[in-house]
Amino acid sequence: MLGFVPVDPAVRYEAARALANDRRYREAEAALDEAAAALDEAEAALDAAAGAPAPAHEGGADAEASPAPDDDLRARIAGTRAYVLDQLGRPDEAEALCRATLAGETRMSAHTRGVVEGQLGTILLHRGRLDEADTWLGRAIATIPGDPLAVANVRMNRSLVGMQRRDLAAAAADLELAIAAFEAHGSAVDVAEARHNLGYTALLAGDLVRALREMGAARPVVAAASEANAAICDADMAEALRDAGLVTEAERLLRAAARAFSKNGMPQARAEAELHLAWSLLRHDPGEGAKIAAQAARHFDALGATAWGDRARGIRARSLLSAGGIDRRGRVIGGSRIDDAEVTAIARALGDAGFTSDATALRLTRELWRARHGVRAGRAPQVADTAPLEVRMLAFEVRAERAARAGADAQSRRIAAAGLDELTAWRSSFGSLDLQTSLAMHGNTLMLTGLGAAVRSGRPEVVFEWSERARHLSLAVVPLRPPADPEQAAELSELRMLRADAGGGEWTDEPRAIELGERLRRRQWTTTGAEGIENPVGLAEASAALDGDTALLSYVFSPAGLSCVVVTAAGATVVPLRGWNEARTDLPALRSDLDMSAAVRSGPMADVVRRSLADRLDRLSAVIVDGPLRGIDAARLVITAPGVLAGLPWTMLPGVQARAITVAASASRWVHGRRLGGRSGAGRSGYGRSGAGSAAAAVGSAAEPITRGDGPTFVVGPRVARGLEEAAAGASAWPHATLLAGADATVDAVTTAAGAARVLHLSAHGRHALDNPLFSGLQLHDGALFGYDIDRMATVPEVVVLSACEAGRSAVRWGEEAVGMTRAWLHAGVRAVIAAPVVVADDDACDLLGALHTGLAQGASPAVALADAAEHTGIRAPFLCHGNGF
Repeated sequence: MLGFVPVDPAVRYEAARALANDRRYREAEAALDEAAAALDEAEAALDAAAGAPAPAHEGGADAEASPAPDDDLRARIAGTRAYVLDQLGRPDEAEALCRATLAGETRMSAHTRGVVEGQLGTILLHRGRLDEADTWLGRAIATIPGDPLAVANVRMNRSLVGMQRRDLAAAAADLELAIAAFEAHGSAVDVAEARHNLGYTALLAGDLVRALREMGAARPVVAAASEANAAICDADMAEALRDAGLVTEAERLLRAAARAFSKNGMPQARAEAELHLAWSLLRHDPGEGAKIAAQAARHFDALGATAWGDRARGIRARSLLSAGGIDRRGRVIGGSRIDDAEVTAIARALGDAGFTSDATALRLTRELWRARHGVRAGRAPQVADTAPLEVRMLAFEVRAERAARAGADAQSRRIAAAGLDELTAWRSSFGSLDLQTSLAMHGNTLMLTGLGAAVRSGRPEVVFEWSERARHLSLAVVPLRPPADPEQAAELSELRMLRADAGGGEWTDEPRAIELGERLRRRQWTTTGAEGIENPVGLAEASAALDGDTALLSYVFSPAGLSCVVVTAAGATVVPLRGWNEARTDLPALRSDLDMSAAVRSGPMADVVRRSLADRLDRLSAVIVDGPLRGIDAARLVITAPGVLAGLPWTMLPGVQARAITVAASASRWVHGRRLGGRSGAGRSGYGRSGAGSAAAAVGSAAEPITRGDGPTFVVGPRVARGLEEAAAGASAWPHATLLAGADATVDAVTTAAGAARVLHLSAHGRHALDNPLFSGLQLHDGALFGYDIDRMATVPEVVVLSACEAGRSAVRWGEEAVGMTRAWLHAGVRAVIAAPVVVADDDACDLLGALHTGLAQGASPAVALADAAEHTGIRAPFLCHGNGF
């Protein structure tokens, strides 16, 4: 019979430490219990064997003696237990245990003392006691200089103190030293965690690209260690997404991280995830944000982390103080009152705890609320140039709003413009379409303040300037794309397979699809550079680009409602759109009417649907275009519109029928595009080989027809009822054309053809992805052509025709910014895109777009060709020409 083999307490302790490092805290606590019990048993066995108490250590009671190995191990067990207790939501016990161990009779080596001092510093960090935490962490580093790994771990925690204090130089210095130590002595996970934190430091410094690159590269290594590790990575990445304006994605990650932390017994981490969730909701749903912030505050208070609780209370207060602002859908935000004394107390507590940026943001938000509600202003806090972007923008908002309320609209505009210029300078390093449109979040309030002040001036040149600021904000940066990336191509191919396997279901919810999608987006964010800044044009330049038969309608949404700057070669006027508040209620139902009209083509219901659609279009036309076009007989219209008008089928409005319309991203982009001979200025070379329209249809200057040299390419995807017929009708107008259909209509074939064709006509089923518009897709033989595929094209056509349902839809992000498949083509350098924002009946698409090519082949510009086709066929369909249509 085998004898009993006792548990080695040192071995069991190392196992417990490994579990704690993997953030498996409940298992680690059990293993520590076993290690402590084994140590007790070992000591008892030694005492029994000796038959007497253990002798005093050599050198006498008063001598400095080396600790017995068991004493040192007991202290180490206590230090690790304190760390685990803190993570499990028992910080009082954790702090008391550390202090008792450091002050107790148990002798320990200097090294072990340093480790326990580091644990105490970390516990104090989690409780928001930053000064004490810094002291103990610094003491630990000084105590254990001979153990580079232990010092590196303490530096990791001290870097968090630097981050919370916004001493980012100190935080980065600690992390760089930790990375060097981990690379020499540690594991790949150690290095990845330190690089992740370095990315987080970059995020706090406003360097989004570096943050996304470092954190994205570290995640696969760190997340593989445990579910809790993955949740920490995702919670931090969510903060980067939030600062990038991608709040939907950020909030999904934060909710999932909070669940994972709760499951793994990590209440402090869960409360922090809730805090950042409330912070994100503050931007667009402050009511829900206030509830989540209050919940986070309760959780922090239960942990004794009152300073962190104050951070949550600060976000709740800011949410309640959002009342009177305008959200990204153009609606006035309601809100509850909050006691001014409570705000003062929270701000003071945040400042005392070292959370200076939180305190400043709260005080500025209160001043913004006071300005909006006509309450006497208090003293606005000073904001340093090194403050976070959010705080700097808040300072501009307060000053601009105060000036506006005092009737100093010119001053208000100057202040708002200065803030937006600072934002543009920061954004100038980002070339990604995704980031450019989402980063507009930071300027949303300033933009609305400036627009309101501009509209109140009644001066066309001022209103036009601010209209262009709003339109051009995400267009100013000219992207410089990277070379072809094989990894990106492989990931897109896998996404196509996942989409096909889902059979039309919600494939984007699959974990692998989410992982691949996020990887693709982050690669695009961090690899798409910026070539330069494209300046907006003024009213005089815009007017000079027009001829006597062309007018520019620049629509402006402001707190006062909707207005239109009507620009012709002879001058400009501002037209307020009376009845807009009533008319806008028709917009949500218009999409349903258009979809029903495409689906119900015959029978008694068809007449009902047609009448409902016609009535709605009549009402919208009367408000939106009848006033601006009164006395304007121009045959061609350039239209720029805010997000509240996204998806409006302009060509179907009775007031503009028989006119050629191009919907430009901005007047500046349209003017610059004409100067570049049709190129949109998107940072590529080789794609802009001709100008806009024929000599007969040219505007402002002679332009080259599309027809020189090479014919169009027609692509027909699977299961398109009249796709081949549509392609044949269009091709018949040209001397020669290329057809890709059936097995030939693959993503690679279309990508290659796009670089050679002057005109690309895609007839395929399409689907708009609301949460990530660049995953909108056109179904081809081997899967979907995504918006991201467009970025892979070395060259692009001049004109793209999208005969696909929903291909012209866009998602409005922050008031003015819309992004979708059409925007992706234009961003890549396409001169004009013809697409529809809703479902179009197959018969209408086939006949109208087939006739479109008659005009294109004869040299008509795209918008003119579309208008001529509509007049010739008598078909009223929601196809629009976007970009430089003439």
